[in-house]
Amino acid sequence: MGSAAAPVRQLDPHTVAELRSAAEKILAAFGTSAASPALLEHVARTAGAFSDTLRHHCRPVDTDDGLFVLRGLDVDDEAVGPTPAGWAIAGDSGAGALYDLTLLLLATVMGNPIAWEGQQDGRFVHNIVPAPGHETAQTGASSAVLLSPHTEDAFHPGRAHLLMLGCVRNHDHIATTAAGIRKTRLSDQDIETLARPVLPILPDDAYAEAQGYTDQPPPAVPALFPAEDGTTLRFDPAYTPVDRADATYRAAYRRLEAELARVSVSVSLAPGEVLVVDNDLVVHGRVPFRARYDGTDRWLKRASVRVPGRRTRPPAEADEHGYGQAALEAHAS
Repeated sequence: MGSAAAPVRQLDPHTVAELRSAAEKILAAFGTSAASPALLEHVARTAGAFSDTLRHHCRPVDTDDGLFVLRGLDVDDEAVGPTPAGWAIAGDSGAGALYDLTLLLLATVMGNPIAWEGQQDGRFVHNIVPAPGHETAQTGASSAVLLSPHTEDAFHPGRAHLLMLGCVRNHDHIATTAAGIRKTRLSDQDIETLARPVLPILPDDAYAEAQGYTDQPPPAVPALFPAEDGTTLRFDPAYTPVDRADATYRAAYRRLEAELARVSVSVSLAPGEVLVVDNDLVVHGRVPFRARYDGTDRWLKRASVRVPGRRTRPPAEADEHGYGQAALEAHAS
């Protein structure tokens, strides 16, 4: 794994103040970051009036890295309170809620934020914290194991185009890992093999209801797709039954895994930094760490964004059932 620096977009003090003022006004008006139709409408109006400077910082990912770090937001370590021992007790008010709304505003400039009926009570901004009893799970609540590099919500056709990870606390400098498909070196034959829909990607452990879906069989999906501007990927080896495929496909899939590992970089976020990942170009994960559950553990906020009109995925995805899960898209017409 490399340690190459991620591209950085530095927010100037005026732009940071613009964002903070907007988030503070919304929090004062609603008293919470819990999304309601009225709050989402207010967020959309506010985001629509942001300066061109802020919009430029939120422009699409524009390098083969497939990601960037937005730097310059401020987080008061004391004001946000202790790291919660699970997402369900994080709350939707106070300093943490102010950061929720800041991320929601940024997400709205970039596209349409999405939420999931079956995850974190339908919140548009998730809390990513280690949770007791989930240390070895392949979800954001784990800690003691490597979180395998994956496409966010790879099992679902309505998954995000962009993933935002905002750092609230990271005293131990725990790294997020990221690997871009356009940094890899794969043969034309491997790309052709992996562009065939051979295997399903099953729902991860964060979607218990989806894991019990039996109305229709799991759809086979391609791992790679030759989009108009280059190859994109849909990848989650922890939830892909690779052993069901023939030897040729298995070998190509393992070479893809090895290439992604070769080009992987580590990004250790500081409080106030936001990692923005193109979910069609980059898989992300996390290195193992030992959770203390004493209020000082790593704490990230996660927002997911769909970008209207993007054509980076196979048209056949429109026919997938999504294992019965509904993605709620804010501001969608």
